[in-house]
Amino acid sequence: MTLPAHRSRGGVPVGDLFHELHDLRTRMDQLMHSTFPFPGVDFPEPGATGAWAPLADVEDTEDAYLVELELPGVERDQVTVEVTDGELDVHGEIKEKERTGVVRRHTRRMGQFDYRTSLPPNTDTEHISAELTNGVLTVRVPKTKRAKPHRIEITG
Repeated sequence: MTLPAHRSRGGVPVGDLFHELHDLRTRMDQLMHSTFPFPGVDFPEPGATGAWAPLADVEDTEDAYLVELELPGVERDQVTVEVTDGELDVHGEIKEKERTGVVRRHTRRMGQFDYRTSLPPNTDTEHISAELTNGVLTVRVPKTKRAKPHRIEITG
């Protein structure tokens, strides 16, 4: 017996489209990282999956951009946060812990991770702060004060 297909009458909500595009970009970044390692990054060992990007949320507040990355089980000394040429780069490595038993299931990500995002031009890159609490790395990128628009008098 076949069932009728239910279709919604409205289009796809705009928020869903942006979410889908972000997911697509994340997957493409992961593919590029695993296929073409960046200069200065060691090639992954045989059997390793290469660099992966942690899940992240970016929030635009009144005075700053907040980037929250999920890094469960990661210590502060395993993460590096850098800003270069208007790009925020968070990278590090999660090493596999020694085990005495047989691993029956392994679904947590291990190895090198890398999260990169471009920063808007109104950011104050000199005062960026980062805090790691309960497996969530929060990077606070303050905004610069914008010049207020004003009218220019035309002479001549």
